[in-house]
Order: sequence, then structure tokens, then C-alpha cells
Amino acid sequence: MHRHLHASKRAHAVTQHDIKLELDVRCQKLIEKALRASFPQVALLGEEGVAGKAEAEYRWVVDPIDGTVNFAYGIPHACVSIALQRRSPSPRAARYPDGYDTLVGVVYDPFCNELWTAISGTGARLNGRVIRVGRCPRLAEAVVTIGFTKSRGSLQAMLPYFTRLVHRVRKIRMMGSAALGLTYVASGRFDAYIECEISLWDIAAGAFIIEAAGGEFRRKPIPGLHKNYVIATNGLLRRSLPLPR
Repeated sequence: MHRHLHASKRAHAVTQHDIKLELDVRCQKLIEKALRASFPQVALLGEEGVAGKAEAEYRWVVDPIDGTVNFAYGIPHACVSIALQRRSPSPRAARYPDGYDTLVGVVYDPFCNELWTAISGTGARLNGRVIRVGRCPRLAEAVVTIGFTKSRGSLQAMLPYFTRLVHRVRKIRMMGSAALGLTYVASGRFDAYIECEISLWDIAAGAFIIEAAGGEFRRKPIPGLHKNYVIATNGLLRRSLPLPR
């Protein structure tokens, strides 16, 4: 990613609000090769496809380039997101509707050389340093980041939400990477992150990291898809920020 930021890039799918790069596929193949060489029994669910058995006890959830549109335009705000999940012995109690819970979350920004990590029961870290969410208690003082995914339904849901919220917060930022939005909340840089129709591979690692950092992650899954309405906060803004609909 770092080497190709300013190089010309080949797109294999372009829509009005999204770009899929050939480099997305190459990055996922590199990640898949490394992970499956060390953990051949662990399945992989990624933005660019699936590897291994769908019913495997463990799976990696991978977004090889989160923030692809930024990356395609040479904007250095994109990252790699990887989570390790395990099938829950009690599917009804699992955090995700297909029966999995997250054990490890890793998000790496190669342009700022920042690595966020969380392992179950050990807290969250940024480049090895323990991090915690911020302590902003009032929405009027909060800096909130919002994402707009590529579908018409997402835009229709988020635009009215944005219009209401912009008058109630200190600032709204739209940065273009869900995983970095979540880790920025975990680090106290933002106070909340909101998006609808966001995919599992965009949020699996970041959601785990923000909870490990003492924050709160809420989501409403969309039936039949690996997509969700999500909101992550420092935990003090829960009553002020409802989930988008």
C-alpha cells in the first residue's frame, strides 16, 4: 500500500460512490497466503472473497484496504483491518448473527505507521502503548466522524441524520475509512463514529479495539447480509446518539 500510494492504479469495478482496485485483490491474497501458511485450519472471510471452510471454528475477517477511494486518489488515509473470530459455543449469545465472537483485532495504517491491537482480556494498544477512549461527556463538545457507504439506502438514511447532528456537535469529520474511524474513537481522537450499511470486514477489528479501550459499540445487523447499522462512542454519549435508521 505504501509503495503504491502515488502510483497509477487499475480499477476492476467502479460505481458512483465506490471504487474496487486490482490492488485490493493482490493485498488480500498476500494476507491470505501469510495467515493460511501459519494457520491452515483457520478460514478467511474477506472483502475480496472467502477461503477455507465456512463452518470452521476459527476465521479471519479481513479488509485488505479499508478506505479504497482515498487510496485510489492518493490520499494517505487508509488501512489494513484483520480480526480473528471464533464460533461461539452458544450461537444465540454470540456477538455476530452468524455465531462468531472476536478474539483479536488489528488495524494498521501504513502511512502514519500506527498499529492498533487488542487481544481478548488485555485491553487496547497503539504501537504498544495502552489507549483509552476520550472523556467528552457532552454532545456539544464532541467531534464525531460519519461514514457514507455506497448504496442509495445508506445515503437516504445518513443525510437526514447528518443534517440533525451537525447543529448539535462541535465538529463532524468524514474521513473515508471505517476501521480508522473506530480506532480514532478508541484513541480519544474522536468521540463517536456512525455509519449505516457497513460491512463486517470494515468493523470487526475496530469494534473489538474500541470496546477493549473502554468504549461502546452498538450495531443493528441487516438480515441476510454481512452489513450493519453501527455507532461507536466513548460510552458517555450513549443517550445523545441513537443508531441511524
